[in-house]
Amino acid sequence: MSEVLTVSAPADLADRDAAILDFEDSWFNSTVPKEQAIMEHFALSSARYYQHLNLLIDTPEALAYKPLLVKRLRRIRAQRQAARSAQRLHG
Repeated sequence: MSEVLTVSAPADLADRDAAILDFEDSWFNSTVPKEQAIMEHFALSSARYYQHLNLLIDTPEALAYKPLLVKRLRRIRAQRQAARSAQRLHG
C-alpha cells in the first residue's frame, strides 16, 4: 500500500508565515538580490522581514512546518548573539 504524504501549513500557521518560511528556504535560487525579492514578494523592508522572521521561528507552528529550516535559523541567530556578546565583553 502506498501512502501519499503531503506537507501543508498547520492550521495555526498563517499563509503569509508559511510563505515567508518557504521563501527563506529557497531564496538562494532567485536571480534577484534577496532584499529586492523580499520587497517584491511581501512588500516589506528587509528590516521588517527579519523582525517578523525572528518572531516566527520561535513559534511551535513554524517548527512543525519547517523543522530543519527553523532549527538552522535558530542556531545561526544564537551564534550571532554569542559573537556580539563576546565582542562587547572583549572590547
